[in-house]
Amino acid sequence: MSIMQEFKAFAMRGNVIDMAVGIVIGGAFGKIVSSFVGDVIMPPLGMLMGRVDFKHLAVTLQPAEGETAAVTLNYGAFIQTTVDFVIVAFAIFMVVKAMNTLKKKEEAAPAAPAAPSKEEVLLTEIRDALRQK
Repeated sequence: MSIMQEFKAFAMRGNVIDMAVGIVIGGAFGKIVSSFVGDVIMPPLGMLMGRVDFKHLAVTLQPAEGETAAVTLNYGAFIQTTVDFVIVAFAIFMVVKAMNTLKKKEEAAPAAPAAPSKEEVLLTEIRDALRQK
């Protein structure tokens, strides 16, 4: 089997395609969460904290000199990224929890016993008829 055939067999398996779809959806979900945090959550939070814009919170380690840019420690961006992560992690936790709950309900519901086949019903009738004699 050539390398191209092996690669094709690998790439066309269902779990690889599912993983690719998950990565694409995850990337889009990450952008939505980043926008939610940056555009919806952080502005009111910054306003409550005295009209602070978290994106611009930084400590200057070395001021700018001439054409050399200032060296800053951008802790505001770190705070915003941390909030993004917490929201994404919580959303994933809730999805996994919901899936586990549904899975437990499927496992907990006992399957109804199968109806006896026609042969079993006939044999039972014959047995009962023989017992009555």
